[in-house]
Amino acid sequence: MLVYVGTLVAVISSLGAPLIPTIAGADHVPLSEAQWSLTVTLLVGAVATPTMGRLGDGPLRRPTILGALSFVLVGSALAALPFGFVWLVVGRAFQGVGLGLIPLTIATARDNLPAERSRSVIALLSITTVTGVGLGYPLTGLITQVFGFHASFWFGAAVSGIALISAVVVLPHTRHLAPRRLDALGAILFGAVLGGLLLALSEGESWGWTSPTLISMCAASLACLAVWIVYELRTGQPLVDLRQLRNRVVLTADLMGLVAGMGMYLLLSLVTRLAQTPAGPAHGFGVSAVVAGLILLPFSAGSLSASRAVPLVAQRLSWRLTLPLSCGVILLSMLWFGLNRSGLWELFVVMGVAGLGVGCVFALVPGLVVNSVPAREVGSAIGFNQVLRYVGFATGSALSAAVLESHTRVGAVLPDPVGYRFAAVLGCAICAAGAVTAIVLPGRRHSQPDVLVDGGEAPTVGMPVRKGLEPADRSMETTG
Repeated sequence: MLVYVGTLVAVISSLGAPLIPTIAGADHVPLSEAQWSLTVTLLVGAVATPTMGRLGDGPLRRPTILGALSFVLVGSALAALPFGFVWLVVGRAFQGVGLGLIPLTIATARDNLPAERSRSVIALLSITTVTGVGLGYPLTGLITQVFGFHASFWFGAAVSGIALISAVVVLPHTRHLAPRRLDALGAILFGAVLGGLLLALSEGESWGWTSPTLISMCAASLACLAVWIVYELRTGQPLVDLRQLRNRVVLTADLMGLVAGMGMYLLLSLVTRLAQTPAGPAHGFGVSAVVAGLILLPFSAGSLSASRAVPLVAQRLSWRLTLPLSCGVILLSMLWFGLNRSGLWELFVVMGVAGLGVGCVFALVPGLVVNSVPAREVGSAIGFNQVLRYVGFATGSALSAAVLESHTRVGAVLPDPVGYRFAAVLGCAICAAGAVTAIVLPGRRHSQPDVLVDGGEAPTVGMPVRKGLEPADRSMETTG
């Protein structure tokens, strides 16, 4: 059931970007306005994720999950009904609440599954949103092409309804957990920070990257960020315990989620746009949205394969080597895209290689966080990591649009082919920075070497764990 809920989050994501041109045409709105059908989901998801993560650390985990699934169901129905563009945006905002479900499913897996089983489930849950992208895009594209875009949202309503019924039946209660006070002011400030920054990234192309409006919004968001950091460090029960970032393992995991998210959506946006660009001077392939979605299937296969292989690889190489190597694999896919894209088959290969790298990172990261924070802080810590992924997704998408726009001649509709190459170089730089960070930031090992747990079973995805260390005490084990 937990994996199904994670897949639902991927379906919600797949109802965004591929449908924007169709929504613009059907509802007779400009593309910049139609973009809100994606932007509003990310905005709500970014704010809801840490709040739901905090609620999920206490006895309200089950009601929070059921409530989020109910919001998704109602939102899917609102978006599916022919009430017009405004109601579609409202429905997509409701669906955005579902983006906060991943940290709650991870916390549920940790608390209710045996240690051996929870390791693989946590890794799988972490990459469901990645794997589901390659499955959701062609599926929703096909439904839209045959039945119209409203049918895609009815499909979302159906899968969310099944998830809600399943959760009511099998989801365990958490009444035994100690209640946690929700940091309402912290949530408001955090929402203002992320909302302003994501709005600036999403609307930068239409507002102008040097416009007073965009600069003012960025300045206001950064000011709120400074206030939020000071407040979170001083309050007794913060929305996000920023003190956890003193643990270099947690900080490394958070930065890797951000970098991998940026690289993933930068490449994904470039590949799908190039595939649908008409053949000719722009060197596109002129395929339909369905075929463009099929190009992402190797990405899903690669990320799923990586999640299966990570425990074995990390046993032999340790997570300290696996993380930078994974960044190197993503960099290789960027390099391939920048140098070789003369045939459509090469786009399939590029996405398959990228899936391996991104899948490795997203399979490793949750295990590092879970084993490095107290048990009562897992939902909040994973939620913050998930938010950084969403920020990375939005940043990568915005970067791809900005680079291609800057390489589009005045009066032209399509960008010059060199724009794709420049964007690929930028992606290589991001991945290289991530690899360096993964090597340098964790610092040196403990003097005590990595050991096996329970008489021969490997620790979670290569995480160094000492025998006899209780989960709630693992936050004491920092590196550096």
